[in-house]
Amino acid sequence: MVLDGAASKRLLILCTTTGYQSHAFVEAAGKAGLQVVFGSDRCHVLADPWRDGAIPLRFEDPDESARRIAEYARRMAVDALVALGDRPAPAAARACRLLGLPGHAPEAADICRDKYRSRARLAEAGLQVPGFARFRVEDDPREIVASGTIGGSAAGSLGAAGVGFPCVVKPLALSASRGVIRANGPKEFIGAFERIRRLLRSPHVGVMREATSGFIQVETYVDGAECAVEAIVDRGRLRLLAVFDKPDPLTGPFFEETIYVTPSRLPSEIETAVTRTLEQSVRALGLGHGPVHAEFRINSEGVWVLELASRAIGGLCSRALRFLSQVSGEELSLEEVLIRLALGLDLEDLRREKQASGVMMIPVPGEGILKGVEGLEEVLKVAGVEDVVMTVKLGERLVLLPEGSSYPGFIFARSDSPERVEAALRRAHQKLSFTLAPVLPVIGKW
Repeated sequence: MVLDGAASKRLLILCTTTGYQSHAFVEAAGKAGLQVVFGSDRCHVLADPWRDGAIPLRFEDPDESARRIAEYARRMAVDALVALGDRPAPAAARACRLLGLPGHAPEAADICRDKYRSRARLAEAGLQVPGFARFRVEDDPREIVASGTIGGSAAGSLGAAGVGFPCVVKPLALSASRGVIRANGPKEFIGAFERIRRLLRSPHVGVMREATSGFIQVETYVDGAECAVEAIVDRGRLRLLAVFDKPDPLTGPFFEETIYVTPSRLPSEIETAVTRTLEQSVRALGLGHGPVHAEFRINSEGVWVLELASRAIGGLCSRALRFLSQVSGEELSLEEVLIRLALGLDLEDLRREKQASGVMMIPVPGEGILKGVEGLEEVLKVAGVEDVVMTVKLGERLVLLPEGSSYPGFIFARSDSPERVEAALRRAHQKLSFTLAPVLPVIGKW
């Protein structure tokens, strides 16, 4: 539905050049009748090389990015701003403050971007977080083990509860389980640390110039069921949008996520505890207006906070969510909800649809060059499956976690129960077959 006065309003979308989500937001903005302009971390030397009028930004410098946005807004009014993914969030928060637009506080966005600072803040607030410790990427993991800092008697002095084995080794700068490795003992810890160091020093990570790329975090491994929560904070008030079950066990050594299904099948008292933990976490981090994506682990000790980000769910996973206006009966996507939130519109009458829904992030089938995908037509014949979208193109290289950063595609399903949604996604995945060619090594000198 076209919003009142939308033709004269402009939406600024901050995104990286490789994000999945920008097209969905453009569609949602077009449906609302808004004008769209992009702010992206592309070359600032060339004059609009993509010919789309985008504002060239450097997300590793959020203050300068916000200044550039404010400079643009003096010439072309900006009425709403949304950020896609983790990297643009601090710049978006600062720009919203400069422009007087609703948004999360810059301090809160900064903390959410740093796994060490966010862990510390949540622990100070009395929330359950894994024990954690931070090390410089140049540190020698053998010396860390030899000192007893990890898995030894000194572990109790670190983080919220100390770090023992098994532990999880992760980069501070990356997201979506990239670079995250479980280590069950000293030898695995040393191998994981060195592997993450190579990843952080690789050209495609180094080009992001993130300050947190100089650190590696180590956390106590927390066992238990995992869930994800999608929510918004509307002028200080938390609104839960969906709780997703993650039915596949995420026990390591790597943590490739696959299936998300909503509504959750958690017992009502556990879901209430998750919601209460989310409320306390949002308050502790100071998030005030905008999207929130959180991940929790649940075991006999209660609810553990694994992540809380000032952004929406990533990739194409938002397609698993639909919302209905209780007044008009209008159906809205998550992108439409977030645009209305950015405009400061009333969202009180919106509720998630009654049907169960889910998404499978198709697991990477192996290392190599993608030569073919078979079974896509068969996937669409599976009862409950609505769509399958391949985001990798033929000829592209597939990389497994922990170095990999993307999935080959997504499968979407809806049905009358979460059990049937999960079953449909699993049956659909079995229909797919990938053909990969090996990556040939480069030999010789240039």
